[in-house]
This record gives sequence, structure tokens and C-alpha cells, in this order.
Amino acid sequence: MTSNIERLHLTHPLHFVIGLTLWCIWFVAVYGGHAVACAVAPPAPEQGVFTLVNAMLLMVSLAATVLLAVLTLGCCREAKRHEGRLRFNAAVSAGLYLFSTLGVVFTALPILGIPPCL
Repeated sequence: MTSNIERLHLTHPLHFVIGLTLWCIWFVAVYGGHAVACAVAPPAPEQGVFTLVNAMLLMVSLAATVLLAVLTLGCCREAKRHEGRLRFNAAVSAGLYLFSTLGVVFTALPILGIPPCL
């Protein structure tokens, strides 16, 4: 059985923007969710960083990091398999996915050390 919907290959130019778009969605979700959680049910400051708010933010951040890292590795593998334009597309996509992955990691680091809702 074949499907009419073709898989979006990792050499497609659309991957130039997918990584940064995923990072943007993660950023809005994490910081928006943080603001809403602090407005609705702020945890006690005595709890420190071990709160449900930080746990949920960390889980979302970990999921985004894993997804972006898998896409980075996939594009790297595709770049090695192809030549010419397809290799270029995959290599640039891998670089942008890596940049987005590092952006998530770097931006999420305060979750590990700063209590929420200060």
C-alpha cells in the first residue's frame, strides 16, 4: 500500500527554517507556560528549583533538544550520502538544526539552577 503523501526528505530546502521554527515554538511555549504557571499557581520559594513548574519546563526542553539533535544527526548522515545541491541542503540544514539545539540547551540552563516565579 503506497501513500500519496511523500516523506519530506532531509535534503529538502524547507529544513532550512524548520529548526529555527521549532526553537521559536519551544521558546514561546516554555516562557509562556512559565508565566502562566507563575500567575495561576506559583510554587513556594522555599522549594527552590525542585518544583513541578521546573520539572515540566525541563521535560519540554529535553524533548525539544532530543528532537533537534536527531534531526541534526539525520541531516549530517544525508549530507555524507549525497553530492552537489542535495549535500549542500543537508549540510546547511544540519548546521541550522545544531544551532537550534544549542539554543534550546543554552536557554534552558537556568531551569536547572534558578527557582521559578521569583
